[in-house]
Amino acid sequence: QLQLVESGGGLVQPGGSLRLSCAASGFTLYYYAIGWFRQAPGKEREGVSCFSSGGSSNYADSVKGRFTISRDNAKNTVYLQMNSLKPEDAAIYYCAADGILFRQCQLSAHEYDYWGQGTQVTVSS
Repeated sequence: QLQLVESGGGLVQPGGSLRLSCAASGFTLYYYAIGWFRQAPGKEREGVSCFSSGGSSNYADSVKGRFTISRDNAKNTVYLQMNSLKPEDAAIYYCAADGILFRQCQLSAHEYDYWGQGTQVTVSS
């Protein structure tokens, strides 16, 4: 059974850092595009970053230079390193997997077929 499990969320002060993890089971992440999305209360889900099977990555303008996506093939896990966090980064963060092999990743949620349960990120002093 294909499953994605996020972890690493929590409460952090503005300017702080967190690293989110997305562990996959039931399939091999390497072959699929993986995306990180977030949704704040009252707002639509937005794409944050994604990682293509070929190794290319993409970022939303709002997080460029602060967030870094990476993949550990041995652990079948994708990470999102978040630095210089701002209050507006607070949201539930989800990882998602494309259901089609070898596609370039997109920051559009409708391109993804499998979703994790989300992890809460709170940025507050």
